[in-house]
Amino acid sequence: MSRKLRTLALAAGMVIASAGAGAADLKQAAPVAPPATPSFFLFSDTQVSYYFLASAREPGVTGGRAGNSLDGRSIPKNVLNISHADAWAYGTNFFSLDILKSGSQDPAGTGSPRFDLYDYGATEAYGIYRGTLGGNEVFGTKTFTVGGLIKNISFGYGFDLSTKNVQFGPETRKLLAGAVFAFDVPAGFLNLGVYVQKEWNRNGFVTEPFRSVEFDPVPHFELVYNFPLAFTGLPLSIAGFNTINLPKGRDGFRAQTELEFLSRTNLVLDVGKLIWDRPGRLDAFVGFQYWLNKFGNDPRTVQGSEEKTFLAGVSIHVF
Repeated sequence: MSRKLRTLALAAGMVIASAGAGAADLKQAAPVAPPATPSFFLFSDTQVSYYFLASAREPGVTGGRAGNSLDGRSIPKNVLNISHADAWAYGTNFFSLDILKSGSQDPAGTGSPRFDLYDYGATEAYGIYRGTLGGNEVFGTKTFTVGGLIKNISFGYGFDLSTKNVQFGPETRKLLAGAVFAFDVPAGFLNLGVYVQKEWNRNGFVTEPFRSVEFDPVPHFELVYNFPLAFTGLPLSIAGFNTINLPKGRDGFRAQTELEFLSRTNLVLDVGKLIWDRPGRLDAFVGFQYWLNKFGNDPRTVQGSEEKTFLAGVSIHVF
C-alpha cells in the first residue's frame, strides 16, 4: 500500500472510531492536542534516480562498430533524474529533470564534429512539466466521470525545455495544452493525454538568421501507466509511458519530419518494502526504451534515428 493510501486508511479509521464512541467515553477521554493544519497537498512525492542507458542513439552520430550504416553509433549514457509529483484539491503537478551524460561516442564540443579528436561525451539537460485541473473538482460535479470507464477528464498543460553542449546546440522549447483522461482501472493508474504541441528549437549547423527553428502546431499523445503485479507475491509493478508526436513540418535542414514514437517500460521492485518493510523509500528497476524517428528524423535517411536500448537504475524517495 502506498503512503497516500495508508494515510487515507488511517484517517478513515480515526473517523469510524470517533463515530462509534459514546458520550460517556468522550467525557472520560484525556485531552488531546488540536489537529494539525491540513497539508495543501493530498499527495506529494519527490525522488532522485540514477539509471544507465546501454545503447542509446543520436541522429547524425555515426562511426564505431556501426560504421556509416543507418543504425548510427551505440552511445552509453549515465542519467541523473530528479522528479516530483503531487496532487492538490483541484489537480496535479509533475516535474522531471534528466541530466544525461553521454560516452565519448557522442562527443561534446561546438566546433567541427571530428569525433576522433574528442575524448569526453556531451551533457544534456531535459526538463518537463505537466499539470492538470480536474473537471469534476473545478466544477464540483460528476459530469466528467463515465461509469466503469473514465474516472475524470482534466485540462492538461505543460512544457518541455532542453539544451545540449554539442555543435547542433539544441534548445528545445515546447508548450502543450489539451485534455487528460484518467481511466477507471482496478489498481494503479492509466492516463491518456491528448494535447496540441508547439515547438521551437535551434540548428547550430546553419548560419544566422536560420538557426532558430519553429515547428507547426501538431497533435501530441501521452499514455502513462503504473500497475502493481500483486499476483507475483512480490512488491513489483510495471510502469512506463508511450508518446506519439505527429509530423511537425520541416526541420532546420528543410527536411519533412516524420511521426515520432517513444516508449519506455520499466519493471520496478520496491526494495524498501521487500527488505525492510518500509514501502515507497527505495526502488530498483530494469526496462527497455524504443524511440522511432527520434526528434522527427527518418531512420531511412538519417543515421541513428531509431533507438532500442535496455536500461537499469535505482530511485530514492526523499520526501
